[in-house]
Amino acid sequence: MFSEYAKIYRDNLLNDVIPFWLNNSADDEFGGYFTCLDTKGEVFDTDKFVWLQGRQVWTFAMLYNNVEQKQEWLDFALHGAGFLLKHGRDINGNWYFSLNRSGVPLTQPYNIFSDCFAAMSFAQLYKATQNELYKTVAIDTFNHILKKKDDPKGVYNKAFPGTRPLQGFSLPMILCNLVLEMEFLLDAKIVDKTINEGIEKVMNVFYQPDLGLILESVTPNGEFSDSFDGRLVNPGHSLEAMWFIMDLADRKKDNQLMKKAVDIAIDTLVYGWDEEFGGIFYFKDVKDHPPLQLEWDQKLWWVHIETLITLIKGYYHTNDERCLAWFKKVHDYTFAHFPDAENGEWFGYLNRQGQVLMQLKGGKWKGCFHIPRGLLQCSNVLQSLAKMQENPTLINA
Repeated sequence: MFSEYAKIYRDNLLNDVIPFWLNNSADDEFGGYFTCLDTKGEVFDTDKFVWLQGRQVWTFAMLYNNVEQKQEWLDFALHGAGFLLKHGRDINGNWYFSLNRSGVPLTQPYNIFSDCFAAMSFAQLYKATQNELYKTVAIDTFNHILKKKDDPKGVYNKAFPGTRPLQGFSLPMILCNLVLEMEFLLDAKIVDKTINEGIEKVMNVFYQPDLGLILESVTPNGEFSDSFDGRLVNPGHSLEAMWFIMDLADRKKDNQLMKKAVDIAIDTLVYGWDEEFGGIFYFKDVKDHPPLQLEWDQKLWWVHIETLITLIKGYYHTNDERCLAWFKKVHDYTFAHFPDAENGEWFGYLNRQGQVLMQLKGGKWKGCFHIPRGLLQCSNVLQSLAKMQENPTLINA
């Protein structure tokens, strides 16, 4: 069974998703990548979003490092990195959010996730090339993130100070993954401190035991805020975060943390699953009030692929049958609705009923990242499970 699943994920990655981006997204005139691609891969807008540029550099460098040392993949990563180095930062080292096609800034560096994915991409590229420039950029960017993590938007924060101060889940969540991505470049004390702080934030601050759920925003003291932002649950974020935590639990050999991550994942999935039409809701209000986000009932590509990673890793590490049962259920929904067998890649946005809302394959928010990362992660874990199935002596070896 596991080997059949593994083949589905690897074939989709290498024969469908990756060729789509290789064939359609390179800007050969100005550098970098086009991410606004329609169903067939035609460019419908030329703006370049720095976090998506970084994500795509990371993807192809990661494939080169972990799948096969194809020069085509490395060259494609270098193509994007050159554009980022030339145009991506302001004079203070902050990474812009968006640029026009030629690299002129369009949006100020208000979004720290541009920095996060730049750090990831250049760390992975250093691993592939041993180019010291990439190492320097990665480390400098990571240190810059740590300096501004408590006030990530800085002068670009539009909230009025002091009225309703909240802290957000996204950055602590991302740091749990970023620190492992960059561990080979960082001082061990910084790594341990970032890991411990990330686990504390995710599992003891944003996770609310009385609700059994992770909130997107809490007060500075970690308390519930009865407001639109404070009531918001993003099941996909919570589920993605749990495989980050599983990776940290595996590194620490912490079985209790691993079990807690699995339990939170299952509780979140039960809460976020659409029992009427299938799939995982994008947003929910923890008090069942109408969410502020009008797209709350959409079904998104990244939510489902990240959930699949979490479920198969949860099963691999704990042998919890709930994870395997849910994996099969989410897999069936995902592969019945998102992949485009005719033109390649995946659709990103479905309505609640599972119909395609937008024909695009990439845009401002969807690029070359979640799907290839998820397909490879799932394929690798499924292959390991298949080997265990064939040779039970490998279990817990």
